Amino acid sequence: MSVEVVPVTGRAALRAFCEVPLRLHPADRYVPLADSVIAGWHRSGAAELFLARDASGTAVGRTIVHRSAKFDAKLGRRHQLFGLTEFRDEPTAAALFDLVAARGRDTGALFGPVGLLPNQTGGVITSGFDERGFIDSAWNPAHYPGTYERHGFTRRFEADTWLCTGFDADPGALFPFDDARVAAEGLVIRRGSRRRFATQLPILRQMLNASFAQLGYYTEIDADELAAQTDGLAYLLDESLLLWLEQDGRPVAFVVTVPDVSEFFMKVGGRLGVRNQLRLLLTRGRYRRDAVLIIKGTVPGEQGRGYLTLLSRELYRNLKAGGYRSLRSTYVERSNPASAAQYRRMGGRPLHGYTFYERPVA
Repeated sequence: MSVEVVPVTGRAALRAFCEVPLRLHPADRYVPLADSVIAGWHRSGAAELFLARDASGTAVGRTIVHRSAKFDAKLGRRHQLFGLTEFRDEPTAAALFDLVAARGRDTGALFGPVGLLPNQTGGVITSGFDERGFIDSAWNPAHYPGTYERHGFTRRFEADTWLCTGFDADPGALFPFDDARVAAEGLVIRRGSRRRFATQLPILRQMLNASFAQLGYYTEIDADELAAQTDGLAYLLDESLLLWLEQDGRPVAFVVTVPDVSEFFMKVGGRLGVRNQLRLLLTRGRYRRDAVLIIKGTVPGEQGRGYLTLLSRELYRNLKAGGYRSLRSTYVERSNPASAAQYRRMGGRPLHGYTFYERPVA
């Protein structure tokens, strides 16, 4: 079966690019990335978009290709990055991987799928295929990992997403913290604010970059990147779920959790035009049953002092008070069991196995 991979040019091709996974994957499991994000990458040149078409002209796959000097510096060699990679079958995957390899001849390795970086979105799930995906996380059918590996890719940064259900335990018993330390150490828990969210972003960015600098895949996020990733979040924010801890006025730990609007994204196929944005804003109260923990961390020098335990106690209490029924977490590397311990305490379980893939350039 012949497959041709062509650049995306024009609105019709961009629309076809966005619709590929909607035709390939079950609508009740795959959560699309917002089409406005994809269009923004295409328009700005942040990534090149490619469509795979079969002999009949039907779009049967897609990918993006891009580079990142920051990622290369982090891992110590040049990479050809690729992402948003979807394929109907093995011949389609082969054609897409050939395109990526051709674009990466001057690099040391191919790495992906990422869009645009691992700390933004991307990855392949390696188990849990019957479980739906969720915002800021991947979902793909069971044949994807084998296809990557038959084409010479090896796993990097293996991880798991997590699912916790039911919030009927005593928060203090799950997350014990000596409250006498609160006054003694000058600790204050702060909450997110819809109205002041823009002014709170620099505080979160400072802690985020400091906390994750030691991770192998993480590249420092700048102010513009964080603003783009959180665009529109203020309108959906449950202020009780975005928390950070200050010690004598200095931010030292944080947890960013948001209502899970995955079902809305699935329902509208990722089409977030003005009308659907307004629909989401008007119906956001419906999406206060499930939550997604996007990221959490403690700044270096303060790790191991139980500060995330204190924030986890507050988060659990607020999930319980808010009537939430579940908490999903974006991927946690298996090399970082301390980060997964929070979910184990809550009776959680791994939801999806998760990995990125790398292939050396011959």
